[in-house]
Amino acid sequence: MTTFNPPAGGSANQPTGPRRGGTGTAAKTSTAATFALVFGVSALICVLTAILAPAGLVLGIIGIVLGIIGLRMTRRPGVTGRGVDLGGLALSVIAVGLALAFAAGLTTFLNNEGAVNRLERRVQDLRHDLPR
Repeated sequence: MTTFNPPAGGSANQPTGPRRGGTGTAAKTSTAATFALVFGVSALICVLTAILAPAGLVLGIIGIVLGIIGLRMTRRPGVTGRGVDLGGLALSVIAVGLALAFAAGLTTFLNNEGAVNRLERRVQDLRHDLPR
């Protein structure tokens, strides 16, 4: 049996010092990027339920702010999470856009007197059809 004893300075395949371009410590994912993703997913789920669209709008705005902060943080050396941050930022922007579109559509519908009258008639017809 032979044993391998590398030279005292190490070999080319096994670096002994810190990694090139790094400080020797593990990279850390940006907390703001992680929260941007969490808020983005939450906002999109809220907006897609339609009932929680106002909450989704607020969560989406918070997600956008955290996404911008996360982008700035990921520029620092030793901080990762740019992809997570971009995903959270994209989901937040989509959620805010859908919430605003939903609000605009609802406002347009409620300002349309004919549509409101049709809805009221349909509700009255359904109430009339209920068993007593």
